[in-house]
Amino acid sequence: MKIITREIPPRAAWALEQAGVHPLLARLYAARGVCARDELDDGLARLLPPDGLKGMAQAAQLLADALAQNRRLLIVADYDCDGATACAVGVRGLRMLGARHVDYLVPDRVIDGYGLTPGIARRVRERGADLLITVDNGIASVDGVAEAKALGLGVLVTDHHLPGAELPQADAIVNPNQPGCTFGSKALAGVGVMFYVLLALRSELRARGVFQAPDATPAAAGAGKPAQPRLDALLALVALGTVADVVRLDANNRRLVAQGLRRVRAGAMPAGMAALFHAAGRKVAAASTLDLGFALGPRINAAGRLADMTLGIECLLTDDPGRAAELAGLLDGINRERRAIEGSMREQALRMAEGLVHESAQPPAAISVFDPGFHEGVVGIVAARIKDRLHRPTFVFAPSGAPGREHEFKGSGRSIVGFHLRDALDLVAKRHPGVLLKFGGHAMAAGCTLAGPTFELFGQALAQVAQEWLDIGTLTRRIETDGPLAPEYCRADLVDTLQREVWGQGFAPPTFSEEVEVLSQRLVGEKHLSLKLRHQGRPVDGIWFGRTEPLPARVLLAFRLDVNEWKGERRVQFLVEGAQF
Repeated sequence: MKIITREIPPRAAWALEQAGVHPLLARLYAARGVCARDELDDGLARLLPPDGLKGMAQAAQLLADALAQNRRLLIVADYDCDGATACAVGVRGLRMLGARHVDYLVPDRVIDGYGLTPGIARRVRERGADLLITVDNGIASVDGVAEAKALGLGVLVTDHHLPGAELPQADAIVNPNQPGCTFGSKALAGVGVMFYVLLALRSELRARGVFQAPDATPAAAGAGKPAQPRLDALLALVALGTVADVVRLDANNRRLVAQGLRRVRAGAMPAGMAALFHAAGRKVAAASTLDLGFALGPRINAAGRLADMTLGIECLLTDDPGRAAELAGLLDGINRERRAIEGSMREQALRMAEGLVHESAQPPAAISVFDPGFHEGVVGIVAARIKDRLHRPTFVFAPSGAPGREHEFKGSGRSIVGFHLRDALDLVAKRHPGVLLKFGGHAMAAGCTLAGPTFELFGQALAQVAQEWLDIGTLTRRIETDGPLAPEYCRADLVDTLQREVWGQGFAPPTFSEEVEVLSQRLVGEKHLSLKLRHQGRPVDGIWFGRTEPLPARVLLAFRLDVNEWKGERRVQFLVEGAQF
């Protein structure tokens, strides 16, 4: 473990402070590459325009024609939170724009696997659809799109994942990561792509004269044309999916999230999101990216992991508060079950992984573990926990639960900075043909399917790639921090201010580091370390979740700020992220 301090460009910090930004925020923003106050403008007018996305004009025309011809639209969604929110945005947005027949379908994680398969295409046709729209998937579904086209379906692919060597022959593809797309935000989530498609469709419909003129008289307004809908009503869902998918929060994504959070805090969100806030015990008026990523997102994801993502999508689609509360309660219960399964799996998988690292003369640079009792719905979460603990690219595998495929292993991986997981899988596939039945994903997260007997070979091959690509420095866990925290900033109101800002992947939440004195320490809940600290001469509480080993009397800590409320009193506490001894 090594704690390092981010560089803070003094001129940028000074310019931001001179422009009226709070001194602490000026320092934090400058360290994250913000140079001028206008870069912090989160207004909708600052969003990148939709026409910058390759294929957008064709997509808008395809959808506008379908609406004009009253065709039946069906969305094929992914079974994670990004896919669920993208589906809900698509259904709600298309209905707002005049679609009369919009339905959706979610593949079963176990039986169908990921993406648009030929079987899914046939089910779409059987349901009477004319136009198939993928959200958060489809860029790698060459066979599925071909089957859909052979069945006479129109196909629009909206996705953000990296494409393979061959693109599907869809009628239109919108994906910032497809070859030849120059869109300025490659980090757009699946839900963001769908939102942009709706913006372009509205523009196309406006050009076709579908909506009332903005200055129409009351008599003209009553002549049959609808008013142009406000799509910003969908931004709460866009923010949820963007944060939950842990995409990089570049300037454009931060604007989308900021706009969504602003509406959430004002109560302008779907009934299902409000119900999920209540089920999670979170305050809507103080909603933050932490709430979206660690409270709402996991509850929706749990449906796709252990049950049917239809529950999550229905929760986001309903406008009935009673129905929303019922569905949010079901999702909360499924998430509790997910946590229980994950807990037992995590402990076993960690023991296996630590054995590989600590009991080997040459510890592997990447870790792969499997047990026949593992549940495929939570392998990704467990892989993330191992990666965080051991700071190595990690894959966790479970037996496939699909009928007739019990011999296959389903795996999910998480990576560290400097190791592109999907590219690594691609290299393994080229070096060892036949080991990977299929794979896909991003730099930091990926999934794959193996034939069971090839598991050992896969583990060795992935570790070999990691050995070639990574060095000792990269394999040393590092915590980047913002350095010392001035005592005058250790205030509850300032913590509230920090938490209202948009932080996340690629725009890290504030983390500070300092040597502190440990006044006392004790275990709480058998696995968390509760601390009494002295920080710059002042006492402060601390908590280190998941830590059981005691700390020395003085120690360099990396910590985030939180507010602990007890009997009406609000006190700052340090959430410890790590220590350097």
